[in-house]
Amino acid sequence: MTQVYFDHNATTRVDDAVLDAMLPYFREHYGNASSGHSFGLIARRAINRAREQVAQAAGASPAQVIFTSGGTEANNLFIRGVSDSLKPSVLAVSAIEHPCVIRPAQALARKRDEKWQLHYLAVNAAGQVKVSEAAAVFATTRPAMVSVMFANNETGVIQDIASIAEAARAQGSWIHTDAVQAFGKIPVNFTGLGVHALTLSAHKIYGPKGAAALIVDPRLPLKPIIDGGGHENGLRSGTENVPAIVGFGIACELAASKMVESAAKTAALRNHLEQGLLAAGATVFGLDALRLPNTCYFALPDIEGDTLVVRLDKKGFAVASGAACSSATPGKSHVLEAMNVPPILARCAVRVSLGPDNTSAEVDAFLTAVRHIVDELKAMNALFNV
Repeated sequence: MTQVYFDHNATTRVDDAVLDAMLPYFREHYGNASSGHSFGLIARRAINRAREQVAQAAGASPAQVIFTSGGTEANNLFIRGVSDSLKPSVLAVSAIEHPCVIRPAQALARKRDEKWQLHYLAVNAAGQVKVSEAAAVFATTRPAMVSVMFANNETGVIQDIASIAEAARAQGSWIHTDAVQAFGKIPVNFTGLGVHALTLSAHKIYGPKGAAALIVDPRLPLKPIIDGGGHENGLRSGTENVPAIVGFGIACELAASKMVESAAKTAALRNHLEQGLLAAGATVFGLDALRLPNTCYFALPDIEGDTLVVRLDKKGFAVASGAACSSATPGKSHVLEAMNVPPILARCAVRVSLGPDNTSAEVDAFLTAVRHIVDELKAMNALFNV
């Protein structure tokens, strides 16, 4: 049985062109980029080229790109690295942030000495941070740091980051956005957004795992959270993962060149999928909000999400019951909780995240599989309730 992959928000396969670009740096060009001989110089030039590719795709300059091992490290670098440079104050984050933002923020608030105050920015029923409400919070609390994700990994709901950044900067705040899910699906321009820091990750855009970046305003008061040999302008020590960084650069180029076509195709597939789900009685979360073109987060009443995920996998469809990085708390979504979704419905949530290689025939087969599973479960319930 052929397995259909509908979980592109969790990760993506490595593009053939990306892999081809990476392979020489595992075998022929394996030098340490800090070495002064020819092997090292080849590796250093490859990293410099990748830095240019990432910067161009994200609307930044190469000097602003700090390579990290992943989006989690990049988000921690902003929160921990900036907080170490400031006196304890207020840190504001949206209530729907990824755990790699929320947990380091909570850790700051738990510190015995130099404790920070953590403020959660509320979202409405559609999963949106309202700019006027955020501006009012900023005016009242005057946070030193703000972090609001560009697009949510579960619902796909997109935030008005440029307006939120403008409101934050008006109060003297350092503003960051986690753009990991948005990048490659919608336009992401560091300069245009007006943020001080922005996170990207390679494996969400058909690049390798193990490479990501924090893009920073040169004025950002940032201290390293990993000390060592002073790599990445002293902000992220550690021997560079040259093959992964090379792959990241190529993936950025491909994402930028294919974004418009990919977004149009996945949006059409997503709309077709949602028409079928709504006809089957499903609730689609964030339906009335601006969302990523590839993401559908839905619930079928009385069918737990984990159950549906397992049964769909047996029928050949890989989907998720929430965020792949939140498997420690299966069946519970802090995102849906923040949106005031009733817990009984939230437990039924399933996420489909499409890719440009998916087809209309696969969506039709998925809808057929969902209908069969619903009928099977209803029959089982009827049998047990006799």
